[in-house]
Amino acid sequence: MFNSKIAGIGSYVPEKAVTNDDLSKVMETSDEWIQERTGIKERRYGEKHKETTATMGTKAARIAIERAGIQPEDVDFIIFATLSPDYYFPGCGVLLQRELGITGTEVGALDIRNQCSGFVYGLSIADQFVKTGMYKNVLLVGAEMHSMGLDYSTQGRNVTVIFGDGAGAVVVQPTEKEGQGILTTKLHSDGTYAEKLAFINPGSHGGYHLDKMGIEYDYGYDKDLEYGGIFITDKMQEEGHLYPNMEGQFVFKLAVRKFPEVIQEALNSAGLQVSDIDMFVPHQANLRISQFVQKILKLNDDQVWNNIQKYGNTTAASVPIALCEAWEAGAVKEGDLVCLAAFGSGFTWGSALIRW
Repeated sequence: MFNSKIAGIGSYVPEKAVTNDDLSKVMETSDEWIQERTGIKERRYGEKHKETTATMGTKAARIAIERAGIQPEDVDFIIFATLSPDYYFPGCGVLLQRELGITGTEVGALDIRNQCSGFVYGLSIADQFVKTGMYKNVLLVGAEMHSMGLDYSTQGRNVTVIFGDGAGAVVVQPTEKEGQGILTTKLHSDGTYAEKLAFINPGSHGGYHLDKMGIEYDYGYDKDLEYGGIFITDKMQEEGHLYPNMEGQFVFKLAVRKFPEVIQEALNSAGLQVSDIDMFVPHQANLRISQFVQKILKLNDDQVWNNIQKYGNTTAASVPIALCEAWEAGAVKEGDLVCLAAFGSGFTWGSALIRW
């Protein structure tokens, strides 16, 4: 078995920067209110009708492919992580393949729906494919275009102010260099409180999970219809239920507990300690969460990379964008121990240790 390594990394964020003051013009909020709760100063939005989750992912992928020293046609397998796909189906993996111009190669494409932890989950999958010798060049992409599906009203501000658009990508290849590459990945989930952070409608549930959880709300389902009548209703549109929802305090408390746990689990598995970490790249969920976890782990500022201030939460794209930025800045060097961690809707969470 080979070890696997990140052989190339790339990222892309749209040109349009949207500040907190910009958002205050369309909803009741302020720069002070947003920064105090999230640490975010601005985020990027893709250009409508010209940029999509798949096209942004393609731009990041091309950079990663070039840096890995290969051509698009050398890619053996595609893994695409997102919660904001171009289409309900098919997934973005095949759209990325088409954008890269490698449709004739019959490359496999796998779509990951693990929201904020999607990239870490995808990295674990890529690691296994390469270690077993099944593939030599796995392209892993995390990309999001949240701006097309947010509620730009005061009702939706708690969620809307957090998210931004962008993409990150890596090429995972085998390495024979002893001690180099992905040392371990740890993945977890707990669906007990799935509805605490969810995009509930539209969906095929027809109210089933809500009823089972004792969540009472009339979404306007016409239960007398033999066919249809439950996917999208007028009531959902009128009352703003076609948007993401989040119980922020619940998510915060769970995240700050699970982040340190899964990081320590990875370190224990590799026989390492927190003090061995050269760079910690957390999923950019909330600057306050990152700072809280940093304090628990007793890491200094030079050991943690945060960029949520500039880009907001780009969910599946946040880890690769931040990792790429850290590497480009020279903060991640050959031989460094890099720790990645993410926590998100589901709930799902995971970590990865990489010897760069």
